[in-house]
Amino acid sequence: MSGLLALLDDVAGLAKVAAASVDDVAAYAGKAGAKAAGAVIDDAAVTPKYVHGFEASRELPIIWRITKGSLRNKLLFLLPAALLLSAFAPWLIAPLLMLGGAYLSFEGAEKIAHAIRPHAAHPQDAPEEPQDPAHLEEQKASGAIKTDFILSAEIMTIALSEIPKSGVVIEAATLAIVAVGITVVVYGAVALIVKADDVGLHMAGTGRLGLTRAVGRGLVRGMPGFLALLTAVGTAAMLWVGGSIIIHGLGVLGWHAPEDAIHHVAVAVAQPLPAQITAAAEWIVTAALDGVLAVLLGLILLGLGTRIVAPLWRAVSGKGKAAH
Repeated sequence: MSGLLALLDDVAGLAKVAAASVDDVAAYAGKAGAKAAGAVIDDAAVTPKYVHGFEASRELPIIWRITKGSLRNKLLFLLPAALLLSAFAPWLIAPLLMLGGAYLSFEGAEKIAHAIRPHAAHPQDAPEEPQDPAHLEEQKASGAIKTDFILSAEIMTIALSEIPKSGVVIEAATLAIVAVGITVVVYGAVALIVKADDVGLHMAGTGRLGLTRAVGRGLVRGMPGFLALLTAVGTAAMLWVGGSIIIHGLGVLGWHAPEDAIHHVAVAVAQPLPAQITAAAEWIVTAALDGVLAVLLGLILLGLGTRIVAPLWRAVSGKGKAAH
């Protein structure tokens, strides 16, 4: 009897440990997902363009195909790579994060430049010739999955950096939850966004009530503005996250001056304000300054890319000669 009681006591102890571990995994996953918000919003803002121009019946199958590719990217390639990185080269996490932050800064600056001068981004682009729909679908889905791989690598690295040293099982479980959760949220949102205008058209055309038809018309008219707003929010979040990663990474590598300077400015701006909004004001100022620095870095990288890297690549690959 005493042996049975001891066994039950051990089982209860293991259950408590397991429950605590589940709570830890959920907490780490939530924190990591919030930290990766910039890349997540950008992913949701970018993906709808990959189904633009296809028949409505092909939109959801294409999104499902991209979703499966995203899960494969995260679970089969990036998750094991992140665990190996954590186990054998944790010192690489900060530099890789900074590299990802530089990429986010570049992407954000490129979007701003394109918004200001929409025809300057690709001045030599020729009109696209009609393509076979199946081939075009394959091309678009493959391009979306490749773009997702870059954003997913950033998301998983950010998530890894937010997990305290807690053993390979906790890290793997947390990364898996982040991978699946973010993929479901992103591509579920994309599916809703892509089909919203179709739903609106159906409501506007077949609704029995005037209110139903009015809501349908509102959905159709409002979607272009909503997509523009989503793109703007995604760009701002991307720049904030990119800038904050780089500033924090510089501190990790030993250069604390930029982080300290931003902190002092945020405190100086927020200190005269009412105590109830001091913390929020500090965060807003910090995020804004991180974003400004990201824009500056992104513009530098954009200039290097368009004036040096792109011409060199055209010269090496011979594409410049082919264009003439």
